[in-house]
Amino acid sequence: MAFRAMGHEAYSCDIHPCSIFGKPEWHIMDDAIKVAYSGRWDAAIGHPPCQKMTNCGAKHMYPTKGNINPIRLQEAMNAKDFFMKLWNAPIPKIALENPRPLNIVGLPKETQRIQPYMFREPYSKLTYLWLKGFPPLVPTNIITDYTPYMQSGAKGAPLSKARGRARSRTFSGIADAMACQWGSLNSTHPSNGAIATEVK
Repeated sequence: MAFRAMGHEAYSCDIHPCSIFGKPEWHIMDDAIKVAYSGRWDAAIGHPPCQKMTNCGAKHMYPTKGNINPIRLQEAMNAKDFFMKLWNAPIPKIALENPRPLNIVGLPKETQRIQPYMFREPYSKLTYLWLKGFPPLVPTNIITDYTPYMQSGAKGAPLSKARGRARSRTFSGIADAMACQWGSLNSTHPSNGAIATEVK
């Protein structure tokens, strides 16, 4: 929505239906990998599934000291494969967003680490960005009074699908910074400035 507000032809893409905050006519309900490799896009901002790769899920990867859960490891490597397919898509400008990954997964070194409070949001939620063709984001309005975003409930409580999707939403302050700072970059792609965002 932030990119569309600046006049870009920007779409969301997911295997799930359009969220209540989007517009169905601007949503591609399909496999993000297939869409990313269609040769249509100037840029893509991707949010690959992170649950199996994130550092906060280490207790599932290492259920006991010194032992690795082989099923969880395979799930994490499958998630890495999806991440890398997005990263290697034939798109001039790519930004991928994820929380801190487990070292064992072996993702490429991130380009930048950001926090919502660097972009006018009163929360902390460490976010890694992998950037190709985009410059690092410049903080827009640093908030000094902030709290952790959506802390977990009772210890051991499962992460519901609804809460998981809510946690994965891009903060509007970060989205606006991306649109303002990246949306003004010159495009040489023949698709006349089409930008795919929120691919999952």
